[in-house]
Amino acid sequence: MARDYAARCPVSPMGNTWLVAAAAAILLAAQGILAQKVRVEEELEAYPMESVDLRCQFIDGGGLTKLTQVSWIWEPSDGQRDNIAVYHPVYGQSFPNLSFKDRVVFLHNSLENPSIRISQLRMSDAGRYTCEYATYPTGNEQATTTLTMLAKPRNSVNVVTVQAGTKSVVVARCEAVDGKPAATIKWLASVGGNHSTSATNGPDGTVTVRSEYRLVPTPADNGREVTCMVEQRTQDRPWVNSVKLSVEYSPSVSIEGYDNNWYVGRPDAELICLANANPAPVNITWTASSGPLPETVKVDGNKLTVKKVDDAVNTTFICEAENKHGASRHQITTFVSEEERKLVQDPPTGPVIGGVVGALLFIAAIVSVIFFIRKWQENGEGPPKHKPPPPLKASSSTEMLNKSSEPPTATETVPLSPGEVYYETTGGEPVTNLDDETSGAPNGGAPPVLSTSATYDNELKGHGAGGHHGNGLDSSSRETPGANMSRGESFVSSPMYV
Repeated sequence: MARDYAARCPVSPMGNTWLVAAAAAILLAAQGILAQKVRVEEELEAYPMESVDLRCQFIDGGGLTKLTQVSWIWEPSDGQRDNIAVYHPVYGQSFPNLSFKDRVVFLHNSLENPSIRISQLRMSDAGRYTCEYATYPTGNEQATTTLTMLAKPRNSVNVVTVQAGTKSVVVARCEAVDGKPAATIKWLASVGGNHSTSATNGPDGTVTVRSEYRLVPTPADNGREVTCMVEQRTQDRPWVNSVKLSVEYSPSVSIEGYDNNWYVGRPDAELICLANANPAPVNITWTASSGPLPETVKVDGNKLTVKKVDDAVNTTFICEAENKHGASRHQITTFVSEEERKLVQDPPTGPVIGGVVGALLFIAAIVSVIFFIRKWQENGEGPPKHKPPPPLKASSSTEMLNKSSEPPTATETVPLSPGEVYYETTGGEPVTNLDDETSGAPNGGAPPVLSTSATYDNELKGHGAGGHHGNGLDSSSRETPGANMSRGESFVSSPMYV
């Protein structure tokens, strides 16, 4: 049975190898755990001038190991191992390293728990601290704690006063001094410059980081802000500080106050000299192109006042400003008139704009009403959308017109019978081709007209004589109008049905 199972499920030699290796690794790890009798903290962090506790404990499960002595050994990152604290149950405590004397103490007088405390820490105290036991019969047992010293950097930012020019120069500096680990510096600015960063290692493991912000300075950059941001592990949040740039430049001068309305006798006319400069101008002077300033002119700093305007101030005034980077001037010519010029005030624009907008809205409303009325008429409520074709004329329309021009002696209105048609002659309606005989419908599809002129003449005579003969158009005298009437004689209007 076993042979059959082995034949069906053979074990690979490679699989056996992996199984053996895994078992050996587990066994060695278990032996290491069991063999590790000294327990310490693997890593610790501390700051200068603070204290740190280095804990150590001996674990002896069977109680067969005899502890003889325990020592703390310090190994700096760039130095040699050295004992800093020793405890012997008979001889007591010893602190052989002078640099740790009076800064190291044992927390317990016990070989099983020889933890120590280091006070007034220094950056140079960083390194590896090993707790080592001298035992019998197994020999020395030890474990190591790595102490990392952290340092908060001293951050600062300052501006560099520069002169406006065409070359890129350093305008601000930011520093993170003596930090551990090294800090990161960033700049936040809208002036379009760039920065460079450098780092310097200190003797105690700290790092100083410096960053310089550069740009091509212009007068417009003076007073603009740049912000330095420092990020470092020991800080709860980034350190942020802003400064204003200091760009110096020579003066730029302008004169204000002249309203082009200086007239003879005007009192207290003023001109003001404005000088934009950094640093501020140290000297502002007024002169006139015609020579010395007139007696009626008084100068007070950048202000020139004319007590009473006369022809003497009909000249060109010049203002000059100067600082350590140079001087600049500006001039203005004043014209003196005999009498005051009346200034016409512009009408207020608010009411005008409001009136224009109101008129436009009113016009838009009228256009909308007209549009809707026409739309309503086009939908079937308005007049016909086509022009009716012109009617055919009667053959003797000339005679009819001649007779109708005579004034009748008596007139009587005779109502038409239902279904009868009455036509009125028209004078000058133009001839169109709407009733073309080739279309197949007489008279262009219009209702029939009277066929002969005789019947129509008899009607007119009857009415003109004042006699009443019925309607004058009985059924025996009406005939179907012919389609071959001449188009060149006259026309009659569209039929009216009553």
